[in-house]
Amino acid sequence: MLLTDVPEVHRLEESLFPVDAWPLHMFLEELAQADTRYYLVAEDAGRIVGYAGLMYVEPIADVQTIAVVPEREGQGIGTQLLTALITEARSRRAGDVMLEVRADNPRAQALYRRFGFEQIHIRPRYYRDGADALIMNLDLSKDHR
Repeated sequence: MLLTDVPEVHRLEESLFPVDAWPLHMFLEELAQADTRYYLVAEDAGRIVGYAGLMYVEPIADVQTIAVVPEREGQGIGTQLLTALITEARSRRAGDVMLEVRADNPRAQALYRRFGFEQIHIRPRYYRDGADALIMNLDLSKDHR
């Protein structure tokens, strides 16, 4: 993800997550921390169709965000983005990758489980609309694929 991608990513963020959208400045602040952050976009014909971000603070990597436009769901874009985040976490020698996922988002949960993520906790009313978050962890010391 480049600074020039941020306006389009932010527009997608607001349309995909209207209740919990990150403000524009948050994306800019994240990109400014390249030593502990890794952000990427998926593009098709010059249009951003997905994006994802990872934070790494030794020894844990945390998936900050991952999103795919609805019309492109089920086409492997989320899998590619998550693969890239896990690869980056491994390259930084992370021991674990953690994330929060909405308890009412079984599609995302299924993606994470396919990669070997396991639910380790629930954060009640984590999201602004009151939805719970499932905390999931991937132990990178285990062989998952």
